[in-house]
Amino acid sequence: MTAWIARCLLSLAVIATVPPDTHSISHVLDRVSFGARPGDVERVRSIGINRYIDEQLHPERLADAGVDARLSGLATLRLSSRQIAEEYERPALQARRAASASGGDGQPDPEQQRRAATVMLELQQQKVIRAIYSTRQLQEVLVDFWFNHFNVDARKGADKFLLTAYERDVIRPRVFGQFRDLLEATAKSPAMLFYLDNWMSADPNGPHISGFRQQRLKAPKGLNENYGRELMELHTLGVDGGYTQKDVTEVARAFTGWTIDRPRGGGDFTFEPRLHDDGQKIVLGHVIKGGGGERDGKEVLDILARHPSTAAFIATKLVRRFVSDTPPPALVARVAARFRDTDGDLREVVRAILMSPEFFAPETVHAKVKTPFEFVVSAVRATDADVRDARPVVRQIAELGMPLYQCQPPTGYKDTADAWVNTGALVGRMNFGLALTAGKIRGVVVSNAAPDGITLGAPEFQRR
Repeated sequence: MTAWIARCLLSLAVIATVPPDTHSISHVLDRVSFGARPGDVERVRSIGINRYIDEQLHPERLADAGVDARLSGLATLRLSSRQIAEEYERPALQARRAASASGGDGQPDPEQQRRAATVMLELQQQKVIRAIYSTRQLQEVLVDFWFNHFNVDARKGADKFLLTAYERDVIRPRVFGQFRDLLEATAKSPAMLFYLDNWMSADPNGPHISGFRQQRLKAPKGLNENYGRELMELHTLGVDGGYTQKDVTEVARAFTGWTIDRPRGGGDFTFEPRLHDDGQKIVLGHVIKGGGGERDGKEVLDILARHPSTAAFIATKLVRRFVSDTPPPALVARVAARFRDTDGDLREVVRAILMSPEFFAPETVHAKVKTPFEFVVSAVRATDADVRDARPVVRQIAELGMPLYQCQPPTGYKDTADAWVNTGALVGRMNFGLALTAGKIRGVVVSNAAPDGITLGAPEFQRR
């Protein structure tokens, strides 16, 4: 059995003849989910592709007790950022300070380091477990997409203990909601505020605030344009979306005072009027009157969320994810129109893609190269493996070049073939396939049952 699966993984051609509709079903499962598990093809055939897609567009209707049980032992997933900071981050910080004060190198003992690393490791494990076992597959695909769109790198300071709440409370509940709501939730997230330094942005002409500054490790020194720039370039309009450097500055002014209460202690968003530039701003030709306070930032979000360039930019990225590295212009135009007509209803935008002729076109099948995350997860799903310890799986994904939650640039990981296709990457994937089917991935037990209705050749594993 092991040798059979390994040969299929390494095959360079489709080796099975399947009923006419199975290709379409497998294609849908490759894009709407992280790949078929045994029984998935037959189930979709029995209920129909349209019903399956509709089910996935309404995850609240799908029970997911199995994945909940697998996640039950990961205690940090249920903690607030404040609890994580107090129970995991602060003890590690105190231990480092004590070691430094005693003449050491400032590093805590190994046990303290392992405990501090628990938060990120459990977050990584839950991502893998959900992708493999959740019945709400499209939700997991979109959580991955939108986290990558609003990327935050866990390795930047406090973000290592802010990301649990960021994904759980900001991204996950809104992937089928209104884009404008998701945009504001990310703008107010302590994780994003810290990552792009907006928590430090202040009116450079404002009064000296000694008391306020004493609450922070670094004093706000003036206007920071990082968030304003990425908000337009990466989150909404796109690099060619029609904004200027003057717009970047004006947007940054609008978001002064959007900060964090106790940023090193897991605090929440707060608006600090003492940091805010309350003068008039002009953003993309829209006048924002002075004296608006926190409302200035919200008005900017309204302008950006409803701008035609945002509809086109988001439509392009989603079509690229679900259809092709070269998004068909006609489909992008229709999806952008759907975005505008529904005021950014993300469920309806995704539905427009999944029900389009372009999505089912022959040239779309196997047109996408899987990222390392998708490749590993789909292989585990297809082999019906039982993941009893997800940590080795997390390490395998990192070794293939995609450490989870650790993409440094705000662009996130690329979703196109050029980022993942090279000789070293393909060899790494083959080695993983051999190790998986030979039972050499610790904590992962591969089923003896052959996957049904799908081919384990290269098109199924390297591409989706």
